[in-house]
Amino acid sequence: MKVLRLLALAALATIACRRAEVGVRLNGAGATFPNLIYQKWILTYNQEFKDAQLNYQSIGSGGGIRQFSDRTVDFGGTDAPMTDSAIAAIKGDVLHIPTVLGADVAVYNLPQVSVALKFTPAILADIFLGKLTKWNDPRIASVNPDVKLPGSDIVVAHRSDGSGTTFIWTDYLSKVSPEWLQKVGRGTTVNWPVGLGGKGNEGVAATVSQTPGSIGYVELGYALLNKMAVGQVQNKAGTFVSPTIESTTAAASGAMKTMGPDTDFRVSITNPDGPDAYPIASFTWLLVRKNYDDGAKGGTLVRFVWWALTEGQSEAPPLGYAPLPKEMLPWIEARLKTVQAGGKPAWP
Repeated sequence: MKVLRLLALAALATIACRRAEVGVRLNGAGATFPNLIYQKWILTYNQEFKDAQLNYQSIGSGGGIRQFSDRTVDFGGTDAPMTDSAIAAIKGDVLHIPTVLGADVAVYNLPQVSVALKFTPAILADIFLGKLTKWNDPRIASVNPDVKLPGSDIVVAHRSDGSGTTFIWTDYLSKVSPEWLQKVGRGTTVNWPVGLGGKGNEGVAATVSQTPGSIGYVELGYALLNKMAVGQVQNKAGTFVSPTIESTTAAASGAMKTMGPDTDFRVSITNPDGPDAYPIASFTWLLVRKNYDDGAKGGTLVRFVWWALTEGQSEAPPLGYAPLPKEMLPWIEARLKTVQAGGKPAWP
């Protein structure tokens, strides 16, 4: 009996140690747009803080909103803010916490073209409407006079899943093209006039990489990771701008003028003012509940989010994301301090 008791105690001790090693488990899912930085943050955080184990599944913004709303995950990720009706459906139990800025970029597969192509807003809209079908179309050639363009067909690639990256792209096209707004509109999913569908930023990047003559849109980090050709886009000021950390940051400067401590962070910054601003940029958001029944989960999540918004921001630029403007941090801190976990404030 004594031996059995000792074995039982040893087993319980082993289980306790394992639980201590694993810590609090938090599961999230959503946007592929910020997946590169989220995976980097989670890897670093899990290694540094043994009392937490976070996981994030890159399934698209639509899936992230759905799983967050269904309470099958502890937090969500989205590049398309939840609508007022979607928020009302979960009784307002959500905070949109901006994490980084990213750029939607036009990527294309034209091996014979060695310089960055230029695209006007109208040209991009008409390509994705299926109205421009040849790469050597006079309109494309007119803004790329020094480029010998092939006469091959233009093959459009787009997302097939519910996507915040699509929301950003179509939000921009809806602002610059009345025809796009009327015929297609903005959304995480739209009825594409033409093109091949790919799942996730990964799927669109793969489709473009494998299809000569194709053009698609992905988050800048995926274009850098896959060494893809990236176009310049003419901004509201008339300047052709390359997507960079600096031009993405410049896109947020106009929005900052209209934001404050009580702001709703669900803001669109596509087609902004400013000569240096890249026109197809956006915040991306974590979806965090206002109330967590589990005190340990709520507290751990808030600590992780604040770490990501402070210490973790330095990891964003190497992956193609722009850090948040520092002026936003006090506003976000105040919002995070309202989160309740187990009936108590979740703030550290």
